Amino acid sequence: MNNILITGGAGFIGSHLTHRLISEGHKVIILDNLSVGKIENIKQWSNNPNFAFIKGDLKNPKDLIKAIQGAQTVFHLAANPEVQVGETDPHVHFQENLVATFNLLEAMRKNKTAKTIVFTSTSTIYGEATKLPTPETYAPLTPISTYGASKLGCEALITSYAHTFNLRALILRLANIVGPKANHGVIPDFIRKLKTNPNRLEVLGDGNQKKSYLYIDDCIDAILHATKTFLKSNHKVDIYNIGSTDQITVKNIAKIVIEEMHLPNVSIIFTGGVDGGRGWKGDVKTMRLSTEKLAKTGWKPKYTSEHAIRLTLRALMKTN
Repeated sequence: MNNILITGGAGFIGSHLTHRLISEGHKVIILDNLSVGKIENIKQWSNNPNFAFIKGDLKNPKDLIKAIQGAQTVFHLAANPEVQVGETDPHVHFQENLVATFNLLEAMRKNKTAKTIVFTSTSTIYGEATKLPTPETYAPLTPISTYGASKLGCEALITSYAHTFNLRALILRLANIVGPKANHGVIPDFIRKLKTNPNRLEVLGDGNQKKSYLYIDDCIDAILHATKTFLKSNHKVDIYNIGSTDQITVKNIAKIVIEEMHLPNVSIIFTGGVDGGRGWKGDVKTMRLSTEKLAKTGWKPKYTSEHAIRLTLRALMKTN
């Protein structure tokens, strides 16, 4: 993995991955349009000879041609991460996920060196899974959000290009990832609401949504462990789930946020949600991934969902 391109490398997960890869001595190029990512997330590497940043867009093939030169491994993290936006503007997920991924694959097809892609997919591709924990072999895959659908479409494009154009592809289906630099999701949302009104916290849905949360350090460990395992194998395509081994409800997350912010007498107001208590249309109410396949290769998370949430809160409150 000597020469690496990270799309979306200035974002939450991408910037943490950049830090680890450069620390391990790899050469990293980041391609990011900064629509979600922030330059301050990666500014510490600006003078490092093993680092380069290109402000560019995956929807512009010319930007890709420049960024991919010399890269051997591509970590494809660029995407619009907001699941909820698909309810009002599904065009965003089509462009930022499907079109962007197609352009990247075309650039790899035409490139002489970039032959391995590591793609961060999502637990939402499973939809409302009837088997929990949900294994990689679960079927049929019926996502209930346009975000999940677009990511599943990306998986299909990637596997087809791997088989047709002699690429190698590793697909990583992530649970909810939390940690420092996170700027979207339930924890930053609750912090913003309580800073605006420390006496009242509105919670979308009925509060019984129950999901897995994985701390960013565990996530980066898993991504790199899975990648190194894959590169040593003879698989053309492989898939791993990445998540914690437990779950926590949104109601309990709200209580933890209030406790960690040391706020007395906060009224928690549940909106009731849609479709049986979901936060929004397309919100998967219950999610827990099976990580048994990755665990058999030697990885396991260090933190529970609750511990991950508390660590994230403490980090975000120091910086916000």
